[in-house]
Amino acid sequence: MYRVFLVDDEPFILEGLTDGVDWGAFGLEVCGRASNGQLALSQLQQLNVDILITDITMPQMNGLELIRASRDLMPDLKTIILSGYNEFDYVKQGLTLGIENYLLKPINFEELYATLKNTTEKINASRSHLSFTDEEKHILQDNIFYRWMTDQISEEAFGERVNMLGMRPEGAYALAGIIRLSPSDDEQLGKLRQEIHANLAAPCFRDMEGDLVIVFLGDRPEACTRLAEEAIRDLMLRHGSDMYRISLGTVEPTGGGQRLSYENARKAQEYFMLMDDNGIARYKLFLSVDSAQAVKVEITWEDYRSLLLTKEVDTLLGRIEQDFHKLLAGANMDLQKLRDMAIEMIVRMKMEIQKFNQSDPASAEMHAWLFRKVSQSKRIDDLLAAVKEAVIVIIGELEEADRSPVVKLVVRHLEQHYADNLSLKTLGHKFHVHPAYLGRLFQRETGEAFTEYLNKVRVEKAKEMLRHSPLKVHEVSAQVGYLEPSYFYKQFKKIVGVTPNDYKARQ
Repeated sequence: MYRVFLVDDEPFILEGLTDGVDWGAFGLEVCGRASNGQLALSQLQQLNVDILITDITMPQMNGLELIRASRDLMPDLKTIILSGYNEFDYVKQGLTLGIENYLLKPINFEELYATLKNTTEKINASRSHLSFTDEEKHILQDNIFYRWMTDQISEEAFGERVNMLGMRPEGAYALAGIIRLSPSDDEQLGKLRQEIHANLAAPCFRDMEGDLVIVFLGDRPEACTRLAEEAIRDLMLRHGSDMYRISLGTVEPTGGGQRLSYENARKAQEYFMLMDDNGIARYKLFLSVDSAQAVKVEITWEDYRSLLLTKEVDTLLGRIEQDFHKLLAGANMDLQKLRDMAIEMIVRMKMEIQKFNQSDPASAEMHAWLFRKVSQSKRIDDLLAAVKEAVIVIIGELEEADRSPVVKLVVRHLEQHYADNLSLKTLGHKFHVHPAYLGRLFQRETGEAFTEYLNKVRVEKAKEMLRHSPLKVHEVSAQVGYLEPSYFYKQFKKIVGVTPNDYKARQ
């Protein structure tokens, strides 16, 4: 993504631009903002910015002075001026500085969007020759393909971005495959990704859940299916089926249909609970066409989703019972079709709460038991009771997951990678969140600033090492992520109340 910096001395303009523009739709993200030119220049010296959007008339340093000074730092910086003054002298000076556009307030958003589109196209063209490291390619590829598979980017913008990466994915049809490791292993998935890239002509990326997604493209539906079957067969021959859970969605036309294929592949991952062995979970094998159609036609999932997320247990249970009886009264409805519908319902609910909570082994075991109970029900009453029980369990899990999913991901990452070089900037980049917003959200959710929280995690790990390992204090300091032992000493004493040496001596 290209990075945008906003400057205006009117707070409501800054807030309106930050929150009112879908920056992601243009492949952009707001990386900072300031209320005057002097503050902006100070921040720009520490940031890598692609587009500067600035007011002209501001205290301390006006917008034109800011543009001149910023160009000394970043000669290729693209600039857009916002101004409440339609004065020719300002326009002339702006044009002399090579601005992209001079927009008058109040802002015409259509004109702003057109300017952003043109500006990003210019940047794309100027950087098409740039080379990326493997890590940078993976980060860009993950972002671009995830947005394409979830229909969050236009086909035109998608084409521009994959061209920038030197990729040419083509095909009238797409079939999404998902590979999930159990337990999750980033290093192993990274190796598998490299193997797929080397041996398979199909795009591959990591999604927001951390799974590996392969997009099988072809001119005909059968070509996608054949490519997927061959690739998965080769993968299982090399690695076996015990390590991976592989699911396939449905073949869908590109140009929007790839989203459905991806959604179905994610659903199929949950159907492993109904399988006797790992194998391959194919979505189309688990839901008959008639019953799938019944779910689409008779049940409004958005109503269910709303009741689930607001945790209205009694209302949701009543709605499910009402819909069950309504479906049962319909023509050609039988127990098997109701079973299929119930399984689809539980899968959707389970996928919904996974956005907020990472499943643990106990939770997975409970879900597997609920799936078996639904699939083995012999009577309508037993089936309905099993579905209601599943809903109660799922809402209970949702109540445990009220913390922001991004914060939960960050906390889990800190626990696992506390020794790495961590900052709000690096984590914001990893989880696709602006660092400033992530910092505010983290403090609101945890009650502590990011740095304070990270220091506590590191100090707790250090205490374990001081108790149970022969390492010296300066070695422990390095092991838990502190480059400067003096800073480690200071934080340790602040949090524990004694120095690391005193703590070790007491053990």
